[in-house]
Amino acid sequence: MSHTVVMIPGDGIGPEVSRAVRLILAAADAPLEFVEHHAGEAALAAGHNELLPKETVEAIRQYKYALKGPCTTPVGGGFRSVNVALRKTLKLYAAVRPVRSLPGVKTRYENVDLVIVRENTEGLYSGVENDITDGVVCSMKVATRPACHRIAMWAFRYATHRQRTKITAFHKANIMKMSDGMFIEESRKVHERDYPNIKYNEMIIDAACMRLVQDPTQFDILLCENLYGDIVSDLCAGMVGGLGATPGANFGDTEAVFEAVHGSAPDIAGQDKANPLALLMSATMMLNHIHTSEADEACAKAALKIKNAYNSALHDGKTTGDLGGELGTEGFAQAVIERLNG
Repeated sequence: MSHTVVMIPGDGIGPEVSRAVRLILAAADAPLEFVEHHAGEAALAAGHNELLPKETVEAIRQYKYALKGPCTTPVGGGFRSVNVALRKTLKLYAAVRPVRSLPGVKTRYENVDLVIVRENTEGLYSGVENDITDGVVCSMKVATRPACHRIAMWAFRYATHRQRTKITAFHKANIMKMSDGMFIEESRKVHERDYPNIKYNEMIIDAACMRLVQDPTQFDILLCENLYGDIVSDLCAGMVGGLGATPGANFGDTEAVFEAVHGSAPDIAGQDKANPLALLMSATMMLNHIHTSEADEACAKAALKIKNAYNSALHDGKTTGDLGGELGTEGFAQAVIERLNG
């Protein structure tokens, strides 16, 4: 059985890391076929009139799975984030960022093993902003009970399937009593009614961040609303080597998009310096998801081979400069391929 996946190479270093990952997937006999579509600046360069072409969205709806490289988002102006548009258009309401210590990647922390589950469609990222008067702007934080309930259910189901033992909800309900208050109300309901076997607690976001940097091993799954999850997932990535060492995925009820969560790094594009590890780890997540969804053992086998291979390469110091190695993008891909059957 072969599964068709939409490949969105992305901008900047995106095409390089995407190409490297596809080489590794093919060498691991992953049962995947790719159809390429574009988003972001690459979509404009390919002749489309919009940053998120309808053809790209429809292809993901058709095939259900997508692997996406980084897309450029300007700061403080310009076009709206392609990533946000993709999540909203496809109703990809659950963002998942596993963060774990990697062999051979030395940081200040050891034995980190966290999963950040982030509500992906509401909060301040709803993008509802208005000019109130000259020099005064209002940004509205949007929360709905169905979305709060939906992400809590998703997190507890994930914990059960992955045999995780505890969920901690991060919030600021002491100040935002209505929006964050509703978020933790729904989390409590799901825990008490449906998943009492999973340990559950709540923590105010600022104190939680302090506790995270003191000892991340006291946490397991972190359940966050949109903005908190965005910030906390990058904070946690810094504990294990940065955004180049962490995967990401966005899940809806039917579609799933797996992505590199780092930037497009146009300053090093085309120089064989980019690290494909994050996108490779995301591809491994995708293979495991397909295995779970469609009971395809070949996907699980390929995912395990790839994970063992990149762990071995990292352990041996065979990686790119951002993680202390001396290899380029293609060199790292070859190092992983050489270890696939080791």
